[in-house]
Amino acid sequence: MVLIANAAVLTASLAGFEAKVYGSPGAASHAPHVAAPPQAIRPSASPQGMPGAAFDGLPARIAQATQGAAADGATIAVAVLDRTTHQMLSNGNDQLIAIASVAKLFIADDLLAHGPDGSEDNPRLWTADRQALDSMLRSSDDSAAETFWAERGGEAIITDVAGRYGLTSTAPPSDGRWWNTMSSASDLVRYYDTLLNGSGGLSGDRAEIIVDDLAGSTATGADGYPQRFGIPDGLYAEPVAVKQGWMCCMDGDSWMHLSTGIIGSDRRYVMVIESLQTSDDATARATITQAVKTMFPSGRI
Repeated sequence: MVLIANAAVLTASLAGFEAKVYGSPGAASHAPHVAAPPQAIRPSASPQGMPGAAFDGLPARIAQATQGAAADGATIAVAVLDRTTHQMLSNGNDQLIAIASVAKLFIADDLLAHGPDGSEDNPRLWTADRQALDSMLRSSDDSAAETFWAERGGEAIITDVAGRYGLTSTAPPSDGRWWNTMSSASDLVRYYDTLLNGSGGLSGDRAEIIVDDLAGSTATGADGYPQRFGIPDGLYAEPVAVKQGWMCCMDGDSWMHLSTGIIGSDRRYVMVIESLQTSDDATARATITQAVKTMFPSGRI
């Protein structure tokens, strides 16, 4: 489906469409900083290496990636969390954006938390619901998202998830369209971390459904759009579980790409990177992937 941006929806609100990915992985500030960690972070059960060692030199590489993207005409926002040390690094850009198909995470979370009839007493998923949920997360199926959005209360889905996970900058879309759900890099990092530590209210087995689907996401979306940009191709040496997003067009021919997910066999890291660039879609995908490669030149964290 081709969706056109509504320039009236904030400065970063794109109207469009996007998807997700799986792989073996105003202007943004150029100065990365150590951000305050999201609340309720718990360390992973199987830390690897010395605390903090994985982030050695990363602030400089984040700055380099931000500057390199800017030289290509792109504004990026990036945040990376080490769930073992509680350290989060970012480039300081935490603007609100319309998150496109990354909102499908919230739609899936709502369905898994409350069940097909909206009742916490009957959370069982019917076969058809489970198949549609898997397709929505693995192949970013818009038709499945539309069905669940309409059946389960639309904007109320976002309000419920934001409340359960403590997402202070996440808000329902002003136009009722799920792809215009608003959030930020820090809120999306918090969502993943809270999903993994269980404090968002989703049981462990239900959370595993989401993570497993993201780990098995397809190379192209249900619409045929290439989905291996950003984290999957940039962190090619890591196991990743990712949800991708993209939308066009803002301010003419600008593309937004959003790559989010969990990194590492022990799920130690969470990363969110977003790019807004006036270019064709292939160039924009290459830019966000190169930013990840600049930050992690070995293909791993």
